[in-house]
Amino acid sequence: MKLKEGFVYRQIAGGHVVIPVGGNIADFNGVITLNETAAFLWQKLQGGTQADELVSSLLVEYEVEEDQAREDVSEFLALLKERKVLADEG
Repeated sequence: MKLKEGFVYRQIAGGHVVIPVGGNIADFNGVITLNETAAFLWQKLQGGTQADELVSSLLVEYEVEEDQAREDVSEFLALLKERKVLADEG
């Protein structure tokens, strides 16, 4: 799983945002605001990774139960799919 090209992550004034660039500006109106956990997952996705690896990374980085980590990853990936930010796998 990998993020589409054309989205730039920035940390601004202590917040985390993703901004569309290039051709994505027309298709994606606005920015994505990320909390600390989502920013952590976003950075993992920039290099390409699978959902199970994201869960494992959350378990190492944060004090969270595995069920909660799986739910958080699932919700985050669903949001990215809905916003068409994930690259097509194929």
